[in-house]
Amino acid sequence: MDELYNTVTKALDWLTEAHWLAYVLVGCHLALQFGLAFRVIMRRRTVGESLAWILVIFVFPLVGPLVYVLMGELRLGNRRAKRFVDLFPPIAAWLEELDQRFRVDWNRVGEECRPLAQLARQSIGLPTLPGNQFELIGDWQAVFQRLVADIDAAEKTCHLEFYIWAPAGAAEDVAEALIRAEQRGVTCRILVDAMGSRSFLRGAAAARLRDAGVEIIAALPGGLLRMPFVRFDLRMHRKIVVIDGRIAYTGSLNLVDPRYFKQDADVGQWIDAMVRLEGPAVEALAITFLADWYVESEYDLEQLRETGGAEAQKAVGECAVQALPSGPAFSTESIEQILVMAIYAARRELVLTTPYFVPSEALRMALESAARRGVKVILIVPSKVDSRLVRFASQAFQVDLLRAGVRIARFHGGLLHTKSVTVDGTMSLFGSLNLDPRSLRLNFEISLAIYNQQFTEELRGLQQSYLDQSELIDLARWNARPTHQRVAENCARLLGPLL
Repeated sequence: MDELYNTVTKALDWLTEAHWLAYVLVGCHLALQFGLAFRVIMRRRTVGESLAWILVIFVFPLVGPLVYVLMGELRLGNRRAKRFVDLFPPIAAWLEELDQRFRVDWNRVGEECRPLAQLARQSIGLPTLPGNQFELIGDWQAVFQRLVADIDAAEKTCHLEFYIWAPAGAAEDVAEALIRAEQRGVTCRILVDAMGSRSFLRGAAAARLRDAGVEIIAALPGGLLRMPFVRFDLRMHRKIVVIDGRIAYTGSLNLVDPRYFKQDADVGQWIDAMVRLEGPAVEALAITFLADWYVESEYDLEQLRETGGAEAQKAVGECAVQALPSGPAFSTESIEQILVMAIYAARRELVLTTPYFVPSEALRMALESAARRGVKVILIVPSKVDSRLVRFASQAFQVDLLRAGVRIARFHGGLLHTKSVTVDGTMSLFGSLNLDPRSLRLNFEISLAIYNQQFTEELRGLQQSYLDQSELIDLARWNARPTHQRVAENCARLLGPLL
């Protein structure tokens, strides 16, 4: 009997200790949640983003705090952050020197463009440069053909920066052209995102390029050991090519052949566009590339400037253009402010194309107010995207826009990946920037503000070709969609600021 009593007593003692242990663990977890929530509040993010993070922290035990610790703050890593700090003074002096060499005649360009250019100059730092010649290329095959031809004609430098490099099809033609260039003494450098181009960096194509002497650097490398110190989902999303400091390309096309890229995603071929430019703006894109290369390499900036092919260019055309690099190294709201101001500047027509549309409150309000004040606002998005969560979140926001009078067209010719904005047929934004929080706040992006009516009309023509392959969403039919779809959309909308 005593033995049974002792056994029961020990069991009760154990349960009591376990009970208190559970209280301690729960208390520690609650302290962690409230501590992280306080940190979110003190970071002074947008209200929507702050509330979304607080929701994640409290609704998902253990997982929510862990996700915030890994992905909630812009941690570039000590070394990279120091390189950025060291970079700013010489780059600022270089840009000031560039600004002194050129003066924009706003009476000729258009006074309506000047406020946007001033905002961009103050918030991002790059000046507007006149005298550029642009070629808009809306066919991916033509992009690769021109790029290979320009590399084959290169005499000094070939600098390429992409988020994704997928070694198949036409991408192999570019690799072979770089090998030929290196063999005749041209300095060739490739900067690709460590995550987006992971298979390329580990594959035979990169090894073959390195063996030929091409320098290849992976930007923003990740890994389990780096996760506590570097936010792994900050990505280098820019697409820049600079050849001999004389010719540049930028836009939305990664170095991939659409015939082979993500064919199992059931979204069709990716549809992209690029611009090829000559003139003073090439130097601005060259500076952007060299800054990125400096941060990710061990090079000295003066050494890069001497050998980097960022040479002063004479005026060769009529386009005034402003390069707009953005990302965590800049004020996180700069590019969004520029975009919102461009929308508010519209008086007659505003056309936007983007593959991923998850707008901030400021962006959504700007689009709705433009439509309500009589501007013809057209948003062209792909009918299918390669992320279900982004698709649901995007659809949740589209309802509000439709009710305000925004015309939303769903493109059926593939995954429309071109990122463009045209304003009243007089100025445009073009580059790698998506209309979602990731592009606006987290990724390193490159955009161009182009203050030229002729180019904007050409870009508007390309947008019209997309519109001709699209179907406008009917609000009445959209309101009749199933209840379960609305629930999924509204749940995804809550996470919109974090996508």
